[in-house]
Amino acid sequence: MITAECPVCDAEVKLADDVVEGELLECAECGSELEVISLDPPKLDEAPQEEEDWGQ
Repeated sequence: MITAECPVCDAEVKLADDVVEGELLECAECGSELEVISLDPPKLDEAPQEEEDWGQ
C-alpha cells in the first residue's frame, strides 16, 4: 500500500493501489479534503475549495 503525508497535520495517509492523480480523499486524522497531486513520489495537497457559481 502506498502512503503519503497529509500537508495539514503531517499524518500518514494510506492511498489505494489504484489511486490516480487528481483523486480526492480525506485525511483520517484531521478530516481535511486532500488531492493527490503526484504519484512518484506520492504527494498530497489540500483540495481546492469549490466556489459557488451562482448560476452564471
